[in-house]
Amino acid sequence: MTDITTTITGRAGRITLRRPKALNAVTYEMVEAIDAALRDWRDNDAVALVVIDAEGEKAFSAGGDIAELYATGKAGDYDFGRTFWRDEYRMNAMLAEYEKPIVSFLQGFTMGGGMGVGCHVSHRVVGETSQIAMPECGIGLVPDVGGSMILANAPGHLGAYLGTTGARMGPADAILAGFADLFIPQDQWPALIATLEASGETTCLDQARATPPQGKLDALRPEIDSHFAAPDLPALLAALGTSDSAFAAETHKSLSRASPLSVACTLEMMRRLKGNTDIRDALALEYRFTFRAMEHGDFLEGIRAAIIDKDRKPRWQHDPDHLPSSAVADMLAPLGEHELTF
Repeated sequence: MTDITTTITGRAGRITLRRPKALNAVTYEMVEAIDAALRDWRDNDAVALVVIDAEGEKAFSAGGDIAELYATGKAGDYDFGRTFWRDEYRMNAMLAEYEKPIVSFLQGFTMGGGMGVGCHVSHRVVGETSQIAMPECGIGLVPDVGGSMILANAPGHLGAYLGTTGARMGPADAILAGFADLFIPQDQWPALIATLEASGETTCLDQARATPPQGKLDALRPEIDSHFAAPDLPALLAALGTSDSAFAAETHKSLSRASPLSVACTLEMMRRLKGNTDIRDALALEYRFTFRAMEHGDFLEGIRAAIIDKDRKPRWQHDPDHLPSSAVADMLAPLGEHELTF
């Protein structure tokens, strides 16, 4: 497969995403390849650790490949999307629970499905160009691929802010919010990967650890915590609307562009998952939403407005000031026989 390679080099299993022209967007075939490689290497004594990297300077992976999801969903076929998300989430759980060290190198954009590949592993390396985000609410989804768990456990209400607005995190902010572990200048990455392959040990990473450029989130935390303590979306928008700060105005604008249903569900997910560090619980909750996202949510309209027609004028099904609580409950209700299993 040209979109991804899985090989053993020295003591390391190597997974390299190879779709730089598509910003390494994750396809269903790539999900299957990662899953198969991890299973093969789990009991292989020749593999001491796993390295995940990607070609190109712009992105580790800017998300999942949504073209086929949109095409099948518009045709009324919801099964492809449900299968994609189910198997992707199972792969995310395997990465998080893997018995051997996994090191990811996250240059450029790491978003959505790319976050699910790179940000659950044991050693997550960011560099100068790293920009991590969960922008799903803008296309009618919720932060998924296990991202809801990381967000829910970020300090204070950072997770609610990042998950609903899709704000981008540079290296320092990604470490603060729990999406990354180490900042290492990117010119050192090739040598570090060679050392990991030769030694099968991760000690070289701590030795190369450096101080990242100053981030933005720490200074904004008091204001974020104040506003995002609101009990629901209308109260949050009201609180932002009555503030005269530039941050409040920009945040209000971001939330006003996103799917109200997605934002409200994300806020509820943050409450349910706070303190929960079992990725399977987060993935199962996310799957309840994504299972319904095409048929009952705003996903297809969000993709139409952002990717297909590119008019940036989505016609969401709910008004943010009059979103019934039953809509959130319905999207996150148990799926019965369709509940995600591992």
